Amino acid sequence: MSNRAPTDQHVTPTALAVILARSGSKGVPGKNLAAVGGRPCVAWTIDAAKGAGSVAAVVLSTDDAKIAEIGHAMGATVILRPAHLATDTARVDDATRHAVVEWERETCAPPDPTRPVVILYANVPIRPEGLIDRACGLLIQSKCDSVQSYAPVGKHHPWWTARVGADGAVRAWEGEVLNHGVHRRQELPPAHIPDGGVLAVTRRALFLQIPAVRPGPHAIFGRDVRGLVNAEGDVVDIDSRIDLLVADAILNERASVAGTILGASKAGGARRAVREINV
Repeated sequence: MSNRAPTDQHVTPTALAVILARSGSKGVPGKNLAAVGGRPCVAWTIDAAKGAGSVAAVVLSTDDAKIAEIGHAMGATVILRPAHLATDTARVDDATRHAVVEWERETCAPPDPTRPVVILYANVPIRPEGLIDRACGLLIQSKCDSVQSYAPVGKHHPWWTARVGADGAVRAWEGEVLNHGVHRRQELPPAHIPDGGVLAVTRRALFLQIPAVRPGPHAIFGRDVRGLVNAEGDVVDIDSRIDLLVADAILNERASVAGTILGASKAGGARRAVREINV
């Protein structure tokens, strides 16, 4: 089941997209520059942001010269991130606020409480077409504080999480009954996990101006939090070498299919032209 919000074909571009692309990564070193589908990984997210009808400007926040070069070449506004915001412990909300403030300063754009901020990760080369617009649409229409995309957890359901002791003893993660007594995936209640596809927030939420919100890295969600559900596998978030291989295979397959369709279309056009000449 999906709660896909309709995409407004006449959406007004008002959002500021902030792409986070630091150079370091422990899981997959250099993943934002890794070749995926024949292009640097970050290029796919820049394309997605620039192709969204709801996005008025695209900002690339990075500490890497090569990533910055790609951003400039693709028409993004590059904000160089200071070292303290590019560490393994640096928080997404701090890096995003820095990018927004610097963009407003460089472009002389006044702070606008009505401007949605779309947070995108550079290590996500695959996301559904229209996802960014759907998130912005729901954020604006519902007047909520944030919208995040989710995917079904599938077989990694929390009910099937267990604790395995040093002696090999297995017990339920919570409660006393292992697997909550459920042994068929189809009988598990729906559960979802953030898939990294998109996070759209209001400026008030980003700058922690929503009252009665618990402090912490997730305070930017605000109080009224909404979600969009993607199908399992619609988003590929590269956090491991396996993710990298999967994303590369999917994008190469898409390119191959597109090339086949284009070739067939051209061949069909050529055949029609020959028939018209022979008539």
